Amino acid sequence: MSASIAMPNRDTVLCMSLSGRPSNIGTRFHNFLYRELSLDYLYKAFTTTDLPAAIGGVRALGIRGCAVSMPFKEAVIELIDVMEPSAAAIDSVNTIVNVDGVLHAYNTDYAAVASLLASNAVDPGLPVAVNGSGGMAKAVVAALRDHGCTDVTVVARNPEAGPALAEQYGFRHSTAAPDGARVLVNATPVGMAGGPAADDLSFPAALIEVADTVFDVVAMPPETPLVRAGRAAGATVITGAEVIALQAAEQFALYTGVTPDADLVRRASEFSRS
Repeated sequence: MSASIAMPNRDTVLCMSLSGRPSNIGTRFHNFLYRELSLDYLYKAFTTTDLPAAIGGVRALGIRGCAVSMPFKEAVIELIDVMEPSAAAIDSVNTIVNVDGVLHAYNTDYAAVASLLASNAVDPGLPVAVNGSGGMAKAVVAALRDHGCTDVTVVARNPEAGPALAEQYGFRHSTAAPDGARVLVNATPVGMAGGPAADDLSFPAALIEVADTVFDVVAMPPETPLVRAGRAAGATVITGAEVIALQAAEQFALYTGVTPDADLVRRASEFSRS
């Protein structure tokens, strides 16, 4: 990496993330790019039990950008000044940009998921099951709709959020994945390192065995139980590590005004997982 950037100083621009279970992926990704591009920025991951105070700190301290992860993507909405179209369309925030004390909210998850559905040639005619009804599930379901998928089941135990999300896009809701699902998407924390269900599969093994595509948005670890099972079954596998790289590149551009090229994003993604 380049060594031309100065040590952090009073003019260094701070960016951060808020997550229930912070990892080093985003921190390493962004700081790698700052160094490679000789930008006087610094990125740090945080968690919090006081979301209003944390967002107040973003505003008061002039923190330029803030990535927002589970479980804060919906709760943060009431603390935002401007909901940009990408966040307003799905009522979910994963990116905050501070413009002179005015907090603007975006959602780069949607763009990342849409890009991966297209690049992996996911057949929109296949039946899809999406596990989850939170902020990430909203981005996934919106991207599936815009990809042309019409046979989608939102699988969620939440008696309000699950049916509401399905109804918003004209899809079905169920508390269990349908037997005919051929595209499986996990948008819950099941399989996340450090969580209570870190070793669990988010879909029944019998469904994974016959799936054409297995998509897990969980980024840590890169090889979740679902991803490993999907690979073993011979399915097309899309990982949360891919999602986080694409959405983080979009965040980087929003924070800095600089759009890294594809090779630089690839190297930053590799570094973030090393």
